[in-house]
Amino acid sequence: MTIESIGQPLRLANGETVPLSAAIRAGDFIFVSGQLGIDDQGRLVAPDIAGQVRQCIERIRGILAQAGAGLDAVIKATAWLTEPSDFAAFNAAYREFFPERPPARSTVVSALLIPGARVEIEAVAYIERPRSRHSAHSRSAH
Repeated sequence: MTIESIGQPLRLANGETVPLSAAIRAGDFIFVSGQLGIDDQGRLVAPDIAGQVRQCIERIRGILAQAGAGLDAVIKATAWLTEPSDFAAFNAAYREFFPERPPARSTVVSALLIPGARVEIEAVAYIERPRSRHSAHSRSAH
């Protein structure tokens, strides 16, 4: 199976990079690291849960696009909220992106490491790569 990194490392507002890949493609699966409601400079884009959810999912959409996939390829998501009271607003914003056939999802309450962050979302997507007649028998791991 071929494994490849997708996207750029996360850069925090202080300029530090975090040792993780934005996503990893392993075969037909794309594993997107947890995304926060931040811009490309690592700054939160909104103080409210809805704005942060939208930014998280837009970041996921952008990472998936680099792999030739869209949000319709997401089969599983995991979300972390800092406040249980944000659950209804989280669901409303999340539903905007997944109105039909939403992916399987787990949602938990947890502290997050970025001050002011209210949500983090990671995703797993599935998109079949075109197969040649020869690739069915040849697999490589990097």
